[in-house]
Amino acid sequence: PLSAQTEAPFYEEWWFLVVMALSSLILILLVVFALVLHGQSKKYKNCNGGKTISNVEESVTLDNGGFTALELNSRHLNI
Repeated sequence: PLSAQTEAPFYEEWWFLVVMALSSLILILLVVFALVLHGQSKKYKNCNGGKTISNVEESVTLDNGGFTALELNSRHLNI
């Protein structure tokens, strides 16, 4: 008597396992990316509590008495 099932089912084939592994990896990466974006948007939403002008002023620290430093030393001028 011959077996009714001569070849392996598709879910035991190597190509199906590779496709499932790659699609699982893509799904995990999408979930991680979504969580990172959600965390970043929450962080910036909490920092914007009505201090938009002072945040701009605090981000520019003036070390030389009130003027922003321009890096002209790296550029050689021909006189």
